[in-house]
Amino acid sequence: MAGNAIANTSSDDAPVYGGELESFEYPYPVQRFTFQSQQQNLQMAYLDVAPEQSNGRTIVLMHGKNFCAATWQDSIERLTEAGYRVIAPDQIGFCKSSKPQQYQFSFHQLAQNTHQLLQQLDIDNVTVMGHSMGGMLASRYALMYPEQTQQLVLVNPIGLEDWKAKGVPYQSIDDAFAAEKQKTAEAIRSYQQSTYYVGDWKPAYDQWVDMLAGMYAGKDGDIVAWNQALTSDMVFTQPVVHEFEQIQVPTLLLIGEKDNTAIGKAQASPEVQDTLGHYDVLGEQAAERIPDATLVEWPELGHSPHIQQPDEFHAALLEGLQSIED
Repeated sequence: MAGNAIANTSSDDAPVYGGELESFEYPYPVQRFTFQSQQQNLQMAYLDVAPEQSNGRTIVLMHGKNFCAATWQDSIERLTEAGYRVIAPDQIGFCKSSKPQQYQFSFHQLAQNTHQLLQQLDIDNVTVMGHSMGGMLASRYALMYPEQTQQLVLVNPIGLEDWKAKGVPYQSIDDAFAAEKQKTAEAIRSYQQSTYYVGDWKPAYDQWVDMLAGMYAGKDGDIVAWNQALTSDMVFTQPVVHEFEQIQVPTLLLIGEKDNTAIGKAQASPEVQDTLGHYDVLGEQAAERIPDATLVEWPELGHSPHIQQPDEFHAALLEGLQSIED
């Protein structure tokens, strides 16, 4: 089980991990893609899990900002059982991958990095599935590489609205860095409970809190927080919602309607806050704008439906994936 590895501990017995999640055990063997980008030698950690009996399709799982490849564990198990080969990278700046001090983060760059990984693996036709921030990345990937994208799946993606256009004030990277450095396991758990799981909590969720908090608490906590600040700026300043009409591939939207995620909401006025993060509306608006979209909604689920209600979620996912089978 991910997160069960013995790790160094802080004074309150919370796990402490290295800046590339050293000592945090992933559910499958971690492989490394080494490449050059922006005059730097970088490494992208990824999982490549083959099914016992292949259906000929590959699905690339793109994690969210507060998530890692390991968080897809349940989805990987169910997808490989159904015959899919699964590729689950940790994007540059996240989890077990490189965290550069200087990097021009963009969804275009991360999509290109992922495409280079797939080229090295000799994979040229994939379904891309993104959750949270990964939904913005998956959308960008489908826009950049429509010929190599068979299907797009968006799981409670952020970026279904343009926060800055709605009046959320800009937060500087320095201020975001200072805020990141204040994060604790308690704060992370409280946020996830209210947003990801609609007030519910199960002991199994603790490993994902430890995964994040352990990186902040470790000796490389500053570079982890710095990369989180840099990628927060990317998320806020690079909306993809304005290009939804240009998506050329069949798209499956899987939306927990109780989600209220909105980047920068805490810095906005109460009047602006009231207009943000209404996923019961945002999902429907996205489905109307994307030319070939199918929408599945769960009125009682939050930001992480694949973790909160895995049986119901994966039944809908597999049905949606099979809808484009040859």
